[in-house]
Amino acid sequence: MKGVRAAGVFCGIKRARPDLALIVSHRTATVAGVTTRNRAKAAPVLLCERQLRGGKFSAAVVNSGNANACTGAVGHRDASAMRDEVSRLLGRPAGEVYVASTGVIGRPLPMAKVRVGIREACRHLSEKGGAAAALAIMTTDTRPKEAAVSFKLDGARVAIGGIAKGSGMIAPHLATMLCFVATDVAAPASLLRRSLRRAVTQTFNAITVDGCMSTNDMVLLFATGASDAPRLRAGGADAGLFEWALHRVLWRLAEMIARDGEGATKLVRVEVKGTRTEADARIAAMAVANSSLVKTAFFGEDCNWGRVMAALGASGIRFDPRRTDIALDGVQVVRRGVGMGRARERQAEQRMRRTEFTLNIDLHMGDGGTAILTTDLTSDYVRINAGYRT
Repeated sequence: MKGVRAAGVFCGIKRARPDLALIVSHRTATVAGVTTRNRAKAAPVLLCERQLRGGKFSAAVVNSGNANACTGAVGHRDASAMRDEVSRLLGRPAGEVYVASTGVIGRPLPMAKVRVGIREACRHLSEKGGAAAALAIMTTDTRPKEAAVSFKLDGARVAIGGIAKGSGMIAPHLATMLCFVATDVAAPASLLRRSLRRAVTQTFNAITVDGCMSTNDMVLLFATGASDAPRLRAGGADAGLFEWALHRVLWRLAEMIARDGEGATKLVRVEVKGTRTEADARIAAMAVANSSLVKTAFFGEDCNWGRVMAALGASGIRFDPRRTDIALDGVQVVRRGVGMGRARERQAEQRMRRTEFTLNIDLHMGDGGTAILTTDLTSDYVRINAGYRT
């Protein structure tokens, strides 16, 4: 990305894998961010929320292996110390340096190691360092997550690119995920905020792995203005094109997170339509997508549609089960609330053997609708999380 340098290094927070990333804009950029709604917010999240009010960005320092959450006054001092160390080494204002952490909750950061890592990352900054940074922010991820698009604005070639991490504790709002997105477009922070919030609603807040919301989630979007394109203006045609490109990048990253869900063997699209409102559709889809019973049925390739009906009934929305249709990848197994027989279920179970399939639900109550990405719930998920701290 033009105007952006990055690095990823190992400093000893984790046992053997890269665990500290640094992302730097060549000059002060505008910035917007979205953070977790979890009330038990980690120290770096609270620090970033304060700094986002200024709308300026120079760098982000990110550690994995330790969440720096629920660590009291020490955690807040450590987050500020990480910021201040980057500020000192780069000669950039402290208020423009953002801090993010991910990993085990409740343990103090090994700050001596972190300081060494920050100095090492500063020495390794490179315009080609994005891949190394993507590796350094991973926790239980099995693979790094990167996405980018390029397009033209007023005849000038521009780009949006990002990295993300996330595998478990995935649920709106947001998930156990971090995401850092850069663009070489020039744009005011207010425009970035509106565009980012809309895009996050349709991407990162439309996936779930286990229904668990983290303490550390964060998405940062910064605009360097390094391209030759004119500055974006709210309401302009170029702003709409920019938002389309941003949505495309975030959706790719969100899908990678869902596909990499801890222990997951299936990626399932839960489509709900026919609700009274779009909000009802979202509630119903999330109730199904987060149901442990439904997700274990996905894993077992068992067309147990009764679990889907039970999740809908427990969701709290108003609907009539006698109107409900349910299908798997187009194979209808429930019509007007009644099962269509074992032969149909066996046909649907053939579709469930795929690594990706769609659960279709029509409540026939109105025009509302939505879609959520989810995964199955496997014995590997239990294994990974039972031993997460060991």
